[in-house]
Amino acid sequence: MHDLRTFVDNIDAMRAHLARRGVGEGDPVFARVRQLAGERRQAIIQGEALKRDLNLASGKIARLPKGSAEQLSARDEARLLGDRAKAFDTAQKNTEAELEDLLLRLPNLPEPSVPDGVDETANVEVRRWGEMPSMDFTPKEHHTLGEALGILDFKRASELSGPRFTVLWGVGAALERALVTFMLDLHTRRHGYTEVYPPVIARDHCLRGTGSLPKFEKDLFRLQLEDRAERGYDLYLIPTAEVPLTNLHAGELLDGASLPRRYTAYSQCFRSEAGAYGKDTRGLIRQHQFDKVELFQLTTPEESDAAHEALTAHAEAVLQALGLHYRVMLLCAGDMGFSARKTYDLEVWLPGHGAFREISSCSNFGDFQARRAGLKYRPAQDPKAKPRLLHTLNGSALAVGRTVVAILEQYQQADGSVTVPEALRPYLHGLERITGR
Repeated sequence: MHDLRTFVDNIDAMRAHLARRGVGEGDPVFARVRQLAGERRQAIIQGEALKRDLNLASGKIARLPKGSAEQLSARDEARLLGDRAKAFDTAQKNTEAELEDLLLRLPNLPEPSVPDGVDETANVEVRRWGEMPSMDFTPKEHHTLGEALGILDFKRASELSGPRFTVLWGVGAALERALVTFMLDLHTRRHGYTEVYPPVIARDHCLRGTGSLPKFEKDLFRLQLEDRAERGYDLYLIPTAEVPLTNLHAGELLDGASLPRRYTAYSQCFRSEAGAYGKDTRGLIRQHQFDKVELFQLTTPEESDAAHEALTAHAEAVLQALGLHYRVMLLCAGDMGFSARKTYDLEVWLPGHGAFREISSCSNFGDFQARRAGLKYRPAQDPKAKPRLLHTLNGSALAVGRTVVAILEQYQQADGSVTVPEALRPYLHGLERITGR
C-alpha cells in the first residue's frame, strides 16, 4: 500500500508512475484521493480546535459555583462542543477508511530499471541456461505422456472434484513428493533458509497484507462458515505460502541485527483461476489445487536489491540441479504482479508445447507489503532510532506441478518412457526411468 502523505504530496508523480502499471492518468481515483485528503485534513483541524475549546470550557465549569445556572449553561455548551468534536472524529475516520480502500486497490510502483510495456510481449530476456533438448522424434505434451504412463489421472480427478484437479498415481505421486523434499533440502542446506510449515487457511487480514485482498478476491476460495459473525473475520484457502510467510511477523518490531530473515515453505495452494477459463485446460499447468515450495525474505531497504538477485539465483539453482533448460525474463511494468516493484520470471522449456512457460516468479515488493502488514525493524546500530519499514521478497522455488511437467517433457524418450534426473534418484530409491505403473 502507498503512504498517504507521500501520495498526496506527490500526486502528479504518482499518476505518472502508476500510468506505467495501467492506471490511466485520468482515473478518478487521483481526484478522489486529493479530495478525501483535504476533507480529512479539515476534519482534523476543526476537530482539534473544538477539543481545545472543550478543554477551556471544562476549566471554566470547574471555576463556576457548583449547581449554579451559569455552570449548568456552561455544561450544556460543553456538551454541544463535545458532540461537534465527535462528529469531526467520525468524519475523519470515514475519510480514512475510504482512503485506505482506494490505496489498497492501487498497484505498487515499478522500480526504475523495469521496462515499460503493457503485456508479456514487452518482457526482456536476461539470460538462458542449459541446452535445449534435442529429440529425433515428435515430443509429446506432459498430459499425454502422464496418462499413457498411468501416473496422471485427470478423468477420475474431475469426477471427484471437477475440472482442473489431478490424481497422481504410483511413481507420479512419488515424483511430486520427491521434488518437494529435494527443493526444501536444497534451500535449507545450501541456501540457508529456515523451513516453515504454515497453515493453508488464513484470515482475511493476512491476504490484505500481501495484496490479494481486496483486489483479487474472485481468485480466492473463501470458506463459508456459520460462525463468521462471532469470529469477525473471513477465512480463505491460501493461494500461495507467501501469504502466511509474509504475515509471520506482522505487527512485530524486529531487531535489525536479526536480518535478513529467510524462510522456505512447502504448501498446498488453492486458486479459483477466475477469468482463466479456456487457458491451459488440459494438464498440470493451471490447477485449482497445486503444490509449491516458496522462498521468502525480509530485508532492509539497503539490501533488498541484492537479496532479489540472490533469491532469483536460489530458484534457478533448482532448475540447474535438475538439468532443465530455462530462461530468465525481466517483466515489464504492465505484466508484473499487483504488489511487485520488480519481477524476474523463470520460464522452463516445454518441448511438447514448443514454448517456454513460467515456472517461477521472483519479486521484490519494496515496502509495499510491509506497510499493509505492519512489518518493521529497528536498525541494529541505533537502538533509539525510529522504526522503519522492512522490504519483502518472495519467489516460487519451484511450482512443483510445473516442475513435473518440465521433467516429463524434457526427459521423455522415443518409447514413451521418462528418464529421472540424477538429482532426484536418491529421493526415488534409485529409480532411473519411469515406464508406467
